[in-house]
Amino acid sequence: MNYFNEVFKELRLGENLTQEQLGQELGVPQHTIAKWERGIHTPKLNMLIKIADYFEVTLDYLVGRSF
Repeated sequence: MNYFNEVFKELRLGENLTQEQLGQELGVPQHTIAKWERGIHTPKLNMLIKIADYFEVTLDYLVGRSF
């Protein structure tokens, strides 16, 4: 199960952002956001960091890592 795609979509919807708006904020096309949300692709580490910073969450939270 890919936790990232679920939490990523929840974060976007929680901010009332469209895929297009979030893509503009992150510097990626809308179709990339859609692929991340569907679990087709997962962002690389540098983009995960950018996403975590944008939503003010930890990388652990984004990937479902708990201790």
